[in-house]
Amino acid sequence: MKNMKCYTNRELSWLQFNERVLNEAGNENVPLAERLTFASIYQTNLDEFFMVRVGTLMVQMHSGEEVRENKTNMTSKEQVQAILKKVKLLEKKKAKIYGELMSELEPHGIRIIDFNKLTEEEGELLEQYFDQNVAPFLSPMVVGKQQPFPFLNNKELYALVVLGSKKGKNKIGIVPCSNSVFKRLIEIPSRPGTFMLGEELILHFVSKLYNKYTIKEKSIIRITRNADIDEVEVYDEDLDYRNMMAYLIKQRRRLSPVRLEISRDLDSKVKSELAENLGMEPEHIVKVDTPLNMSYVFQLQQVLRDKPELFYEKRTPRPSIYLDAKRNIMEQVEQKDVLLHYPFESMRPFLKMLHEAAEDESVVSIKMTLYRVADKSKVIDALVEAAENGKEVVVLIELRARFDEANNIEMSRRLEEAGCRIIYGLGNYKVHSKLCLITRRIGENLEYITQIGTGNYNEKTSTLYTDFSLITANQEIGREAAEVFRTLLLGETVENTKHLLVAPNCLQNRILDMMDEEIAKAKKKKPAYIGIKINSLTDKVIIEKLIEASKAGVKIELIVRGICCLIPGIPGETENIKVISVVGRFLEHSRIYRFGKGENDRIYIASADFMTRNTVRRVEVATPIYDEDIKARIRDVFDTVMKDTVKGKAQNNKGNYINRRGGKVKINSQELFYEQAYEAAGNAE
Repeated sequence: MKNMKCYTNRELSWLQFNERVLNEAGNENVPLAERLTFASIYQTNLDEFFMVRVGTLMVQMHSGEEVRENKTNMTSKEQVQAILKKVKLLEKKKAKIYGELMSELEPHGIRIIDFNKLTEEEGELLEQYFDQNVAPFLSPMVVGKQQPFPFLNNKELYALVVLGSKKGKNKIGIVPCSNSVFKRLIEIPSRPGTFMLGEELILHFVSKLYNKYTIKEKSIIRITRNADIDEVEVYDEDLDYRNMMAYLIKQRRRLSPVRLEISRDLDSKVKSELAENLGMEPEHIVKVDTPLNMSYVFQLQQVLRDKPELFYEKRTPRPSIYLDAKRNIMEQVEQKDVLLHYPFESMRPFLKMLHEAAEDESVVSIKMTLYRVADKSKVIDALVEAAENGKEVVVLIELRARFDEANNIEMSRRLEEAGCRIIYGLGNYKVHSKLCLITRRIGENLEYITQIGTGNYNEKTSTLYTDFSLITANQEIGREAAEVFRTLLLGETVENTKHLLVAPNCLQNRILDMMDEEIAKAKKKKPAYIGIKINSLTDKVIIEKLIEASKAGVKIELIVRGICCLIPGIPGETENIKVISVVGRFLEHSRIYRFGKGENDRIYIASADFMTRNTVRRVEVATPIYDEDIKARIRDVFDTVMKDTVKGKAQNNKGNYINRRGGKVKINSQELFYEQAYEAAGNAE
């Protein structure tokens, strides 16, 4: 296969990214309590990876057709085997890091212990606690002819025991450990700050639940199920689309298992029996030497809150120095384009503008695409207010935003009740764009204010993710945004644009054209440059063009947080390409496309990563930046992130991520941006 040596497998590249997250849990330069967060994020990331990606691969495996991915030519089975091998290695690394974290917490008065470290008196107190507060709420069962193997809920904890009886045949006992009645973290009365996990307490006293048996083996177990629901396969045109999605969410809970985690090793016969009952292969059973659910670490952090030195310095988004909060936002945007940079700058100006639009008599309509919103969304509040004030409010709310479907269904009902017009996306394309169009009637004319962003309209994530939000009164951009909404209302997609790049029809092809222009420059020995900042790079068509550009001599800088299927630095192939990844306090989420350098460079911000699902299978929007001041700001952001030597890792020509060699001054781009935002806001006061 052409250029195969330049590629790495998508799934294995994602595991490399998650390992970088895990490394932050073990990074001594990260405050101790914050390292707990990275350990938990690593686990929740891995859960979702198994539920979605491994689930999809296993469906392909069982389809009867051999499916090979288009970069390294691996079959679905080969990918799953490679994933399981890597994950089992990462579990050993996680256990080591977790052990170090727990040791470092002890001097601060926090301990998670087991019965081996308890005094006899403490053991008796916990037994009493178990008898009175836990055992009455447990539902132990024995698997047999009368009680078949139970359905295990996704990601819930169970105590599993191998029971020996006088008849000689072993049986399996299962006890659900997830219960809202009793606590997950149980504090030892005589030792404040010392805890035992609820599932470990249950497992220790499990013999009291099976007093007619002897306990031969025992373990905490946790199942992960496929969550890759496919609304196309079950679509029924006679069903309400929203009701169908609600039905599919319920179905997800019962999909096939893809992984079983066990806290203690079990006999191979027991594991084979478990695998058979669950309909999986024994190699999908993974022994985990850390707690199987790490969410309790956030409770530990609350105990440590009186020790600020164990946490990041508190940071809150600053007011934009480019806007006067006391003046009308729309009036200011009419005078000059505005760029908000989250989380360093606040989302409040955008929210204020929405409320202004809801009340402004000249505003005739507000149209938005919503993908993920906060639970108690101020964006939704503003749209409801606008509808109740008689404005036309059109909202495309994507019900297929994975794991946010239920929230989006609820939000769509609330908007509909307020009188908003709701669209549920397009049949073949998810709508992932971040687009808001405010239309005003000024005299006989319609005038537009357009907001285009790289991140969701979510107040919570705007304080946690790095994103851009452009607000412009450019009427040509506004007219093209209006065309996007017109086609969406008709269930269609935009065919041609001059300014915006709009997937699925005019984003990937336009990017390739601009790359070709840089290639042409390089062939004429003129300076040529491509700079891309995205979350993931998997689109093979774009990767092939990047390789072609590298061969032609184009200088290419790629900032790719997560999956990167392109290997840089290979002589004669990708030697002109640099790839870095930044994993830090905030989730890198902004997308920047740069073509050329100097006064004629072209800069875009976008909602789309360079993944085929984004470039040709979704509705995505990238906007050009025409304001020279904003272009300079985005260049500075890109170049600063590219120089990050504290949180940035460089990918070498072996496909591995290594520490970067910095100069005398270490650069942590995220902290630097916050310092600049604080300084600028302070100077503006």
